[in-house]
Amino acid sequence: MSDPYFQQLFADRIGGENYGKGTEIYKFEKIKRAKRKALADFPDRLLLDFGIGENDAPADQAVRDVMASEIHLQENRGYADNGIAEFKEAVARFMQRNFDVELDATIEVNHCIGSKTALSMIPACFINPGDVTLMTVPGYPVAGTHTKYYGGEVHELPLLAENNFLPDLESIPADILERAKLLVINYPNSPTGKLAPAGFFEQVVQFAKDNDIVVVQDAAHILLTFDGRPTSFLETPGARDVGVEIHSLSKGFDMIGWRIGWVCGNPLLVQAFSDVKDNCDSGQFIAIQKAAAAALDNDSIPVRIREKYRRRMTSLVETLKSCGFQCEMPGGSYFLYTLAPTGVEGGPSFANAEEASQYLITEHGIVTVPWDNAGSFLRFSVTYVADDEQREQELMQETIARLSSIPFTF
Repeated sequence: MSDPYFQQLFADRIGGENYGKGTEIYKFEKIKRAKRKALADFPDRLLLDFGIGENDAPADQAVRDVMASEIHLQENRGYADNGIAEFKEAVARFMQRNFDVELDATIEVNHCIGSKTALSMIPACFINPGDVTLMTVPGYPVAGTHTKYYGGEVHELPLLAENNFLPDLESIPADILERAKLLVINYPNSPTGKLAPAGFFEQVVQFAKDNDIVVVQDAAHILLTFDGRPTSFLETPGARDVGVEIHSLSKGFDMIGWRIGWVCGNPLLVQAFSDVKDNCDSGQFIAIQKAAAAALDNDSIPVRIREKYRRRMTSLVETLKSCGFQCEMPGGSYFLYTLAPTGVEGGPSFANAEEASQYLITEHGIVTVPWDNAGSFLRFSVTYVADDEQREQELMQETIARLSSIPFTF
């Protein structure tokens, strides 16, 4: 069959004339295929899925009740455009209570349809062909993908264990710094679970000022901080002069599918985001914004969710350590990032984390996510489905039963 006429019309950014013809398989698709095979080969074996990257519970009942009420109101039927005052004001109250960050809700806050959309839009504000976005890896690639869409380049900053999973800003070549416009960071970090230590955000602010770079701090996991209190980048003196922080209600409020978050910080940067956003979407459904505002005003919700995942994480760390894995309690996030095994005594060896992950899924029904960007690591998530604490412990016991029988090498 010949190619359709439009085969030649696809943009280079998604593959050009070869779009749709590639054979490379995205790692998450490989995981899905391996899961399907494991279920088919062992239909009676429970799949222990530690690869799920989203909360396992619905939003709080009080939030759902607000939503149920608001969806019937005539006043909520229309376009929200750049958001409603009620949501922005709730954000300002939330930031004041939790981080002692005072924001002007009218000019320093705007909602986004989830943090993913914000990260995809911000490069449009800055990136011209040849410009550079500095990004930590492993990490969420969206800002980098859109940087490339605009003809820009991505300079990766590897998060290495020997550097305490922090980017080495001093390692960036001078010619890259001259062209860099954005620095995208993410703390608590996904997937490493690292917190920004004292002084790191101050270093970032100074780096941005010295090099005329805008900082974008992705704070999606901020409410899942286990070590000490959550810390906002905007608490740092001078942070508002150089950047913005992106927040989400997904992780900390069990509102994964609601697609609601916000961008806050420097008013001119927020305005630039708002102008691009105004040409990309017509705002999140007003009823969702009102339900989110109610969630933000209820501090008990994120506390309860954080303690649930802290409990699960503590148990998972103990479980994996008892089976020979080298891991420790992360500072935050619901991800545990641990060295991948290099093989099994008397059995297969693994060239990378992806091979280790595939072995665990297909042979033992244990799902993890591999990361090979900066060393070979596996990411376990504590968002597995379990109805209560007893079920959590049963899953941990089953995990021990399977892993303890495998003589891993590391």
